[in-house]
Amino acid sequence: MKIRFTLTFCLLAVILTGCRSPQLGGNLSVTVKADGAATRLEVQTGTTAAQALEQAEVLVGSLDIVEPPLYTVLNDGDEVRVTRVAETFVTEQVEIPFEKRIARSEAVPEGETRLLTPGQNGLQELTWRVLTEDGEETSRTVVKTVVLKEAVAEITMVGAQSAFAPLPIPGRLALLAGGSAWIMEGTTGIRKPLVATGDLDGRVFALSPKGDYLLYTRKSQKPPSQQINTLWVVRTNGQSSPQQVSGAANVVHFAGWAPTTTPKFAYSTVEPRPAAPGWQANNDLYIVTMAGSLPNSPHKIIEANSGGLYGWWGMSYAWGSDGRLVYVRPEEMGIVDQETGLLRPMLDITPLQTNSDWAWIPPLGWSPEARTIYIVTHAPAPAPLTAEGSPYFDLTAVSMINDATARMAQNVGMFAYPSASPVRMSGKERSFQVAYLQAIFPDQSETSRYRVAVMDRDGSERRVLFPPADSVGLEPQVVAWAPQPLEGQVGDFFAVVYLGNLWLVDSGSGQAFQVTNDGMLAKIDWK
Repeated sequence: MKIRFTLTFCLLAVILTGCRSPQLGGNLSVTVKADGAATRLEVQTGTTAAQALEQAEVLVGSLDIVEPPLYTVLNDGDEVRVTRVAETFVTEQVEIPFEKRIARSEAVPEGETRLLTPGQNGLQELTWRVLTEDGEETSRTVVKTVVLKEAVAEITMVGAQSAFAPLPIPGRLALLAGGSAWIMEGTTGIRKPLVATGDLDGRVFALSPKGDYLLYTRKSQKPPSQQINTLWVVRTNGQSSPQQVSGAANVVHFAGWAPTTTPKFAYSTVEPRPAAPGWQANNDLYIVTMAGSLPNSPHKIIEANSGGLYGWWGMSYAWGSDGRLVYVRPEEMGIVDQETGLLRPMLDITPLQTNSDWAWIPPLGWSPEARTIYIVTHAPAPAPLTAEGSPYFDLTAVSMINDATARMAQNVGMFAYPSASPVRMSGKERSFQVAYLQAIFPDQSETSRYRVAVMDRDGSERRVLFPPADSVGLEPQVVAWAPQPLEGQVGDFFAVVYLGNLWLVDSGSGQAFQVTNDGMLAKIDWK
């Protein structure tokens, strides 16, 4: 019995001894290593690493690394190590290599090349965050990038054969091809480079009413989540350099010229976002007046606001020839009070439920005398389809005199983009035509291609002109009317982009003329 008791007692003692951590009494010996020195300390049982460092009079910085962690209770013989971490910021200037781009052009004989723009390296300033541990560099990260000088791309034109006879044209015809801007004037046989940076994104590409300025956007050098693009303006006579509009960036939906004697334009902005669609609209509006070749500072007309039902996507605007400005968003159209910035609704529109990360903004166009607006409206659908889910769209005329509306064409498609010709005298009557796009598959107009139809201002004499019925259709776009007819011409020319090339169509005869053959055309405007 005594032997059994003794064995039980010994076993219990061993178990209790093995479970003891940390020690419950007496002093401990620990070592603190910091700044190249090792210090032995006698500390009380239960001391933490932080208390040991305090006893050793070792200060710990916010970036320093302590092993074991400060809250750790120490045991006899433990070692506390402090690694000194230092943070510094270093700046350096680095060259930005220029890109090399090739543009096909009928302006150069086939088989030949011509340097359009010499390449120039840019310059950027990088700010590095450098971390060192006990004097040795362990990390170097770029925390800021400032572009001091943008790189200029080297653009070489390569000759492309053109089998098309040049045509005489009125006014100035601006082309966006290969990311650069070109001007045709007098004849289609001569295409002059205007902006040869190769980075125009096409969101804005607009000639002033007299054709003496071009307003356009360029892709930003920054990531799209930080900046989408920047707004620029240049004289079309080629005698001045392009100018960036101060503070004007992230212009997605609208920038356009006012019909004023002193050139001025308006634009609206968005805020970039990493998530689809890539922005949050501000629904604001700025006005900029030109001073010769230089744009003045922007003047805000409308403050950033929620923008209605689909305000996250944004809204658009359009100038009338009388100086009035209309706004349009998915659920309504109205007039902008340019003095107060207030919006006066005129027409309610059933918004389209896209079930996606985009919203439909109804396309519209003013009549040349600013008495009527032609706008695409969302038509109702039979049950069981909802009004918002209807696949049908009509072309509607809205009187700017008494707000009356009339349906001009039925089932045109959501991207009909109406555009009115200049006024012409027919005897004593002033008349004009309206071009719009007719969806080939009206009930699938989001993805359908289109054909150009032309009608008189009252909706009569409707004709589908281009492209022919047996050809592939057009991508959605705004038809660009010639500013005036040629001598002896019955109709008017309008220009379209078809399969990447420029085509001119006579609205009177319906005859179409291909002008370019390089397949690089993206946008046009004609004034």
